[in-house]
Amino acid sequence: MAEALLAVQAVSRSFGGLKAVSDVSLDVPPGCLTALIGPNGAGKTTLFALVSGFLKPDSGRIRFAGEDITGREPHRNARLGMTRTFQIVQPFALQTVRQNIAVGAHLRIPGRRAALAHAEEVAARVGLAAHLDKPAAELTVAGRKRLELARALATGPRLLLLDEVLAGLNPTEISEMIPVVRRIADSGVTVLMIEHVMQAVMNLAQQVWVLAQGQLIAHGVPAQVTRDTRVIEAYLGHGMAARLRAAEATP
Repeated sequence: MAEALLAVQAVSRSFGGLKAVSDVSLDVPPGCLTALIGPNGAGKTTLFALVSGFLKPDSGRIRFAGEDITGREPHRNARLGMTRTFQIVQPFALQTVRQNIAVGAHLRIPGRRAALAHAEEVAARVGLAAHLDKPAAELTVAGRKRLELARALATGPRLLLLDEVLAGLNPTEISEMIPVVRRIADSGVTVLMIEHVMQAVMNLAQQVWVLAQGQLIAHGVPAQVTRDTRVIEAYLGHGMAARLRAAEATP
């Protein structure tokens, strides 16, 4: 079996008396599209921040592409091939879409002309080709989400961490974005996504980890995980889980 591209080993992080992430371990195989799900406040974004280097763990180790990157700065992780998006997108509002994407391209492409040319290629991959010369401030929410994805993709990642790339989109926009993410994974980029939109998780993810109150409570294929009693309780509460079990038991 191939070595995991990303290996999180017993990672924990506390803020004061709150243990936001507690003894979390997971392996992301190369070439897979995987998802991290859980209720609000479960610790998902904190885990992303620990993996990508925006936070340092109190304990545990993180390995990426065979290297120990525990506590390593985000720009060094990006150079190694790990890039993340953010749930709250903040483009350079006065710059064009092309210029925004070129910022990501400059991680590996020093020349301005070459970076701008690469930005056009990336824009086409995420459905922004028609908006290249538009100021980022004029994009819709869906457009800004695609731009956030494009800026990350322009860095040439081996692993792409997507933090709720579908948040704030309507059902039509979600259905249009799902194939974009799938094509990125099909191109060879390993993807780990935090997502609340279960339609996307069921359609995209090969494996799912479930985080609740900072701890991993389930792991498996989407259909298996969504039937897990612990997962149902984490999302819906003990009462709803009991009612669902009773309904299933009724002939």
